Amino acid sequence: MNKFLAIAHTGLTAVWLHPLRSAATLLCLVALLLPYVAGAAVARGLLDQADVAIGGGADLHVAGQRFGRPAPVPRSAAQALRAIPGVTEVVPRIVGEVALGKENIDVVVVGLPAGRLPASTRCVEGELFQPGVPNQLVLGAELAHRLRLDVGSVLPPFYRNRAGERVSTVVGLFRSDLPIWEANLMFCSLETAEAIFDQRELVTGFLVECEPGFREAVKGSVLRLSDLAEDDAHGPVTPAVMSQEDLRSRLPQSLRHMEGLFDLHFVLAFAVGIPLLMVTSGLGLSERRSEAALLKATGWMTDELLLRGMVESLVLCLLGASVAVLLAWGWLDLLNGIGVAGIFLPGAEGSPTFRVPFQLAPVPALLGFIISFTLVATGTLYSTWRAATTPPALALR
Repeated sequence: MNKFLAIAHTGLTAVWLHPLRSAATLLCLVALLLPYVAGAAVARGLLDQADVAIGGGADLHVAGQRFGRPAPVPRSAAQALRAIPGVTEVVPRIVGEVALGKENIDVVVVGLPAGRLPASTRCVEGELFQPGVPNQLVLGAELAHRLRLDVGSVLPPFYRNRAGERVSTVVGLFRSDLPIWEANLMFCSLETAEAIFDQRELVTGFLVECEPGFREAVKGSVLRLSDLAEDDAHGPVTPAVMSQEDLRSRLPQSLRHMEGLFDLHFVLAFAVGIPLLMVTSGLGLSERRSEAALLKATGWMTDELLLRGMVESLVLCLLGASVAVLLAWGWLDLLNGIGVAGIFLPGAEGSPTFRVPFQLAPVPALLGFIISFTLVATGTLYSTWRAATTPPALALR
């Protein structure tokens, strides 16, 4: 046992004996691991915050559908929902998309009754829109920054309405526990949203609150409704219901999709980096050949040289993974994710004004370490084996 520990110690010493080779390998490892660890941390942070936002939302989300796709619902359908036993509150909502500014920035418009903004949002400047006052807008702070708007700014008509186009006024800016809202969301009253999309007495869905223990019963009752639209000559608008559990499984899919794309880019980066890592880990093959020849001349066996090379690779990978995690933390915490936020937060600037959420989970770091160790060990052990199998007399020439 002492013999193996002594050999392992020589592998640790080899890292410091060849600083150029070790530094080149470490740089390659950090360059490959850092973007992956940072991206995985942002994706995990967004998923956690989305889960918190869903938990603080309505018990049920009721919408209409035709041809298996979402369809608008008359506001009058709220009466049928309120009549269901166990329902305590029904809030109509309009959600749609518009393009604002010279750059046609995509903005999600959310129309709600006054005073019904989500609890995860807070007005940080100005005030919320007033009931009965049309064309008042409350923008996310990041969105307002991108559009160069402030409280009191007036937007020229950005929509077409058969009743006439109107200018709109920014009356407030909000921040949210979910940063993606700050970069893409705009709140307004139901009446304003109806005018923006030129849809009268229609909503995209309802937020339904239930008495404790009645959620599943209410969900079943809603699904048994034959039609959410009365006297519609085009046929029934069937109900579609999502509970908080359904949202937890469906809403984060886009974030998981982005994380999957990021993982794919990471794999491709590793594929490109394989030759580089093998070269850097095998850098100084002449050094290894001379070193292996001297060691074999003093009685070392080939398997002992391979063990020494494996320990050297393990130490380099541990150092590389540790440095990558520390740099990722500095990138996301101290520098607020400059450059990486826009990948996971559509619409966010390269240097966002909100705090980018992140969570440095151990699994991505461990996975990156395993893959990098495999690559580095392959290059190190191959070059060591070639050097060890060369006759000492030939290697020392």
